Amino acid sequence: MADKQNRSADTGAAVAVSDPAKVRNVVLVGPSGSGKTTLTEALLAASGTVPRAGSVVEGTTVCDHDPAAVRQQRSVGLSVAPILHAGHKINLIDTPGYADFVGELRAGLRAADAALFVVCAAEGVDAATVAVWEECAAVGMPRAVVVSRLDHHRADPLGEISACRAAFGDGVLPLYLPAGDGLVGLITQRRYDYADGYPPRVGEPDPGAIDGLAEARNELIEGIIAESEDETLMDRYLAGEEIAEEVLIADLETAVARGSFHPVIPVSATSGIGLAEVLDGIVRAFPSPLEHLPPGVTTPDGGPHEALRADPDGPLAAEVVRTAVDSYVGRVSLVRMFSGTLRPENAVHVSGHGLAERGHEDHDADERVAHLYSPLGPNLREVPYCVAGDLCALTKVGTAETGDTVSSPEDPLVMKPWRMPEPLLPVAVVAKTRSDEDTLARNLSRLVAGDPTLRLERNAETGQLVLWCMGEAHADVVLSRLRAGGAEVETEPVRISLRATFTKAASGHGRHVKQSGGHGQFAVCDIEVQPLPRGGGFEFVDKVVGGSVPHQFIPSVEKGVRAQLARGLQDGHPVVDVRVTLVDGKAHSVDSSDAAFQTAGALALREAAAAGRITLLEPLDEVEVTLPDDHLGTVLGDLSARRGRVLGTESAEGGRTRVHAEIPAAELLRYAVDLRSLTSGTATFSRRHARFEPMPEGVAVPT
Repeated sequence: MADKQNRSADTGAAVAVSDPAKVRNVVLVGPSGSGKTTLTEALLAASGTVPRAGSVVEGTTVCDHDPAAVRQQRSVGLSVAPILHAGHKINLIDTPGYADFVGELRAGLRAADAALFVVCAAEGVDAATVAVWEECAAVGMPRAVVVSRLDHHRADPLGEISACRAAFGDGVLPLYLPAGDGLVGLITQRRYDYADGYPPRVGEPDPGAIDGLAEARNELIEGIIAESEDETLMDRYLAGEEIAEEVLIADLETAVARGSFHPVIPVSATSGIGLAEVLDGIVRAFPSPLEHLPPGVTTPDGGPHEALRADPDGPLAAEVVRTAVDSYVGRVSLVRMFSGTLRPENAVHVSGHGLAERGHEDHDADERVAHLYSPLGPNLREVPYCVAGDLCALTKVGTAETGDTVSSPEDPLVMKPWRMPEPLLPVAVVAKTRSDEDTLARNLSRLVAGDPTLRLERNAETGQLVLWCMGEAHADVVLSRLRAGGAEVETEPVRISLRATFTKAASGHGRHVKQSGGHGQFAVCDIEVQPLPRGGGFEFVDKVVGGSVPHQFIPSVEKGVRAQLARGLQDGHPVVDVRVTLVDGKAHSVDSSDAAFQTAGALALREAAAAGRITLLEPLDEVEVTLPDDHLGTVLGDLSARRGRVLGTESAEGGRTRVHAEIPAAELLRYAVDLRSLTSGTATFSRRHARFEPMPEGVAVPT
């Protein structure tokens, strides 16, 4: 850890680029353990950005600087690592591969112009990676594939390339193939020998290798020129003409930018194989921000605004894609510039709209940017400006939260938010001591501001503070950050908010008479209570005749009844779906009062509850589960064990099934974890409250 905290001395000076065409924003995507962070570290060392590559196991990598990441030995948050190569600035965006941190992944997709999918040569392609691939395809994001860990003892790079084609489609084709201690380029027909490390020695391949690679080369060239704008190119190639390398590379860039062709590069981060080819491929084949259409924007009041483009001279428009809190500099906002140029001492407008349901109230504020930084993991290196298409970090912009838009005060904008995953695992937290409560409140506000996948709920009925997380690993990170901020917190079982209702009609007599000298208290009322259908709410009916209860005190009885219903009767649970009828009563000309009749109404309701049968109602949720067909039987059996009612199933895209069911909320407290276990992380679900229903006899009451 000591080496981890002193890495700032290892980093070179940051460079600001002035031309968006010289920027490449690439997000690394892949399952946990595929080698994304190790690859990033190797590329940093190969490019001279850091003098040596760090280790995930030792906790010395640039990107995994969070203490939770070091402890878990996996990425738990998005991190940026800029690299200079061939006159271009490459912003590598390392993202977590574990499903609990999909919010960080989507933030990385928002900040990037292309995605580099990293798959292990010994592991195959998992369903979660396929799901992210399809998500990128839906928005037309260019993609390439790195087959990593060629040095693994079970590595099968050719088999992994075939698995990628089967999972991702026929547009996946290798640019290079492994050959001993290096690679052979299918376009260049050159051998790149890494026997002596990085950079490789370039030479002629073995004569026999050319013949063996002919079929793969022909398939690659046909795939590239099929996307060419030169309609004669395919005919010339089929006629036997040798297509120039420069033409193929230009068409390769076109095919990748269209999102229809996905080159594959084998890599070994430990031996350096493929590092030069990855860097060259990013620069030569990946699109620049000029080719990426920025998100749509509106004015803060929802009015229209002209579309943006990556123009350094255009209107200022940027988005906060991640917020972190540093113990020394405070809040750090990672910003993707989409238009304009941001400079130190600029006045900016910070606007956040559309996330109120996540605890992020709509807000607009004018701030001043004191400094701009180019982030390298945890290190902030000051830069003089940041142009459209680049990434930078801002500090001490106190109102900025993840998802906020940064624009000019003269032309304030709001960007359409990206799709946030819904947190579905509740964790109830409590401060260990009273002195920890203030610290807990401060730390929670910072965490919620920076993590849109974390939702904070203060349940007034159960009195609990509930954090809705993405899963157990996410909850572990949140709790560790709370404790690192000085708040001693403990967890407790989540309690479910129940209701109660009458199951049959009952009557009650409320008498409140007190004499204590001077004005006393006198109120008598008789009520009848009838149950209403589920969802019927509360009705109050006045059937008093003859003025036995003066007109001015009838609302007092209703007020007392409502207050008692809210407080609950036998078990303290609010009472719903009842009609209360006031039928009779008595008053005193001097001692009757509003307070006395409120008390009498409450007493009458309690007596009716003692005479009538009260039953508990539990919340029922509508649940929609989307899963591969292979797991349908297992999931349906599990839903039945949770007292669920399956309402129906329907086919979904990609050979999946969508199940609609109703399940008691008490059975869903850990469903996010259990469903992932049942389906190997391939299923998703959503839930929303439907109604309350009577709790069956024999079911334990949640406490």
